[in-house]
Amino acid sequence: MSVEISSYDYSLVGKNSKLAEEKGLASAEWYSSPISRKRLKELMQRRDGPAIRDTLIWFALLSLSGFLGYHYWGTWWCVPAFFVYGVLYGSASDSRWHECGHRTAFKTVWMNDVIYEMASFMVLRESTSWRWSHTRHHTDTIIVGRDPEIAVPRPPDLVGIAMAFFSLKSGPKEFHRVFLHCRGRLTDEEATYVPDSERPRVYRVARIWALIYLVTIGLAIYTRSILPLMFIGLPSFYGAWLLVVFGLTQHAGLAENVLDHRLNCRTVYMNPVFRFVYWNMNYHLEHHMFPMVPYHNLPALHAELKADLPKPYNGLWETYREIIPALWQQSKDPTYFVQRQLPPGAKPLPG
Repeated sequence: MSVEISSYDYSLVGKNSKLAEEKGLASAEWYSSPISRKRLKELMQRRDGPAIRDTLIWFALLSLSGFLGYHYWGTWWCVPAFFVYGVLYGSASDSRWHECGHRTAFKTVWMNDVIYEMASFMVLRESTSWRWSHTRHHTDTIIVGRDPEIAVPRPPDLVGIAMAFFSLKSGPKEFHRVFLHCRGRLTDEEATYVPDSERPRVYRVARIWALIYLVTIGLAIYTRSILPLMFIGLPSFYGAWLLVVFGLTQHAGLAENVLDHRLNCRTVYMNPVFRFVYWNMNYHLEHHMFPMVPYHNLPALHAELKADLPKPYNGLWETYREIIPALWQQSKDPTYFVQRQLPPGAKPLPG
């Protein structure tokens, strides 16, 4: 069931924010697929081992590709090295940011927080404000006027989506927010979800970021080479493309203003390499339904729930065969969306 809440004003301080509250869509109760409490408790158990293993592999690959990029700098051999480094820095950091932001990747809290801060810097999302933004995203997933992380509003900005593959739109916007936070200010929308007690931390982290970037730029000027920026700063742009390829599969083209994640989230089967880079966030429907299940248990959660879920997509090719026509149609008709089909026997959304 989709609830219409007026025209396409996605601002958190616009008319649809109030309308969402009036329609009962804000901080509402969501549908959950049936699963035994015992089994869910088992799947929610956190462990340090899988995330330590995967993080060490990530660091090793970053170090190796970065070393090869430095060693072969000035030759064409540095191009594939920095291609790999960029993806590991600018795209793989997205899923690390996400899982450690939920504090589910590791059992040990400080491990989550250290990787979260590091990944936030890599993916250009200030850690404190984005933690609260993502909390709102889970509370009000794809609710117009409430969710600050609707990546593809209607009608879709197709040029903006193309720019996103190299962070050409979100990157400058995030740097503007860093500058604003350095001055001790928030945007009007951030003020709706960042608690007063967290705001000094927002400003402090922004100033640390600014110092790191200034030092890196200064080193590039001193050495008369962009090489320092190839390691810090630029990878957030030239390495962001895979993040977008994965990210659009999550919600693009699906229903808005529904209280059933089966209708506004996708699960996409991916190969082991992509799943490592993405930390199993391809099981995105399951993650939204039970966000406290660690990434390494999402395949098992999927197995428990799949009888009650729409058919998963078999890879990126099948997914984009749906997404691209859907976005094109939405550019002409913003009311259009992909209607996910529940399997026979699946429980419907109440109401």
